[in-house]
Amino acid sequence: MKSDWKTLFSVKNIGLILLGNTIYSFGIVAFILSSGLITGGTAGLGLIFFHQFGLPISTFISIFNVTAFVLGAIILGKKFALTTLISSFYYPFILSIFEKVEFLQSITNDRVLCTIYAGLLIGIGIGLVLRAGASTGGVDIPVLILNKKFGLPVSATLYAIDVCILLGQMIFADKEQVLYGICLVFIYTIVLDKVLMFGKSHVQVKIISKFSEEIRNAVLQKLDRGVTLLHGQTGHLGQECDMVLTVVSNRELPRLNEMVLEIDPHAFMIINKVNEVKGKGFTLGKKQG
Repeated sequence: MKSDWKTLFSVKNIGLILLGNTIYSFGIVAFILSSGLITGGTAGLGLIFFHQFGLPISTFISIFNVTAFVLGAIILGKKFALTTLISSFYYPFILSIFEKVEFLQSITNDRVLCTIYAGLLIGIGIGLVLRAGASTGGVDIPVLILNKKFGLPVSATLYAIDVCILLGQMIFADKEQVLYGICLVFIYTIVLDKVLMFGKSHVQVKIISKFSEEIRNAVLQKLDRGVTLLHGQTGHLGQECDMVLTVVSNRELPRLNEMVLEIDPHAFMIINKVNEVKGKGFTLGKKQG
């Protein structure tokens, strides 16, 4: 348990949380506030409630964030709540700092450029914070709760919620603003997904060959990757055969392909991309039992 806390509050994770919030804040100030674009999230919800019910935006955001934070602490755990506290204090602080920098208010007035760059920076910023096991708060917390309870993908759920929020702002916002806002959400959702999956993508390879034993040994000894032998039967001749199953990184795939063809030029290989792999050699050290 102590090691889990130590890992969670490591210099690396805290650094990711601070860096992510800094990039997020920079994108908001430099490309959204300066251009008058609208966005999703808690601020977007606050605008809807203000125009419909007269509830001050700051009041709504405070109520929503406190409620989401409590639910996150109960469902996602105390460790998640404590790391989210870092964002809760640091985000408004760094945002206020950037708001005082006049240079950021005049980078560009082109709404297309603002939409693109805001999407890139917001996606990277939120992605870094989520990779550290924390949250930027607000709408992120309900999204993470849905991910834990029902397995809904983070990026897709966040995209769906933000689009609904943007559509709700059509009541009072410029229709062109809403269209730009939808593009903005689409961009940062894609970037967020890429950041979350960065470094986790691997390749699953199934190899059917008469020399399965030689291939198995080569993978174990030369690539130092695990191997599973699947027993099967060929469909045409009905002969018994072993299929070699292994998972390697994208970088190791060319070497594996070369090794297999050296052993058996007629080997049949099936290659599939997998989004994430967990276990020894990947999320666990190879020396662990």
